[in-house]
Amino acid sequence: MTDRFTNKTAVITGASSGIGATAARQFAAEGARVVLAARRRDALEEIAESIGKERALAVPTDVTIPDSAADLLKQAEDHFGAVHILVNNAGYNSRGDVETKPVNELTHILNVNLTAPVTLCRLVLPYLRRAGGGAIVNVASLAGRVPLPHEAAYCATKSGLRAFTAALAEELEGSGITVSAVSPGPVYTDFIMSDIDDVPDIVFSQPMSSPEDIASHILECAYDGKTERAVPRLSGYLTTAGYVIPRLRRILKPLLERRGRLNKERYRNMKK
Repeated sequence: MTDRFTNKTAVITGASSGIGATAARQFAAEGARVVLAARRRDALEEIAESIGKERALAVPTDVTIPDSAADLLKQAEDHFGAVHILVNNAGYNSRGDVETKPVNELTHILNVNLTAPVTLCRLVLPYLRRAGGGAIVNVASLAGRVPLPHEAAYCATKSGLRAFTAALAEELEGSGITVSAVSPGPVYTDFIMSDIDDVPDIVFSQPMSSPEDIASHILECAYDGKTERAVPRLSGYLTTAGYVIPRLRRILKPLLERRGRLNKERYRNMKK
């Protein structure tokens, strides 16, 4: 195990489970102090306890409320002395046709997945400058490269987050602050598995990653500042090709959906 993040403080949203909790443990294992943010206090406290209270701080946070996001960063700096890394991992989805979705559901997807990370990126910059530099890692999705029916708002937020990440990275070039995106395909967490029947079949045409795999890519981006990592890499190439050449996506779609249906049934049986 390396110690790339010794004496660094990482603030991680969506840290009560899945990718966020796993990333927190990996950062801590590499020497970082971690600030865990999510709405569920009990879950955050349990993870902080498992890491060690001297190295982990649990801060219940609603990232959609700017004052709550601002307080998160203030508590992190007050407690550990500086903020060096921000991981925007909190995410939300509500699958279904746009026409039948309540407006407040659609706006909540936008607020959690796009408005909140944009806000936190803006709020964290003075902290990173005071620390002498740092890293921002936004967790996007391969759904930000290709349209998925019944996940239109989610796709829009992840596409927007990828674009924002790339633009902000250019704005901050040479500042000592890097901005990166990790764009996963399907990940074996409750985010998908608890809602498996409503997830579009085509999603399961791509290999399923583990939270540990995605977390390791988050740490790599925090360390080297690469603008984007797609996971798995081959799926990244495939989704990019489908975005650049829409006709190719239309040709491959029936094949990918058939493959996805078979994989989906296998995952459903594994869950049982």
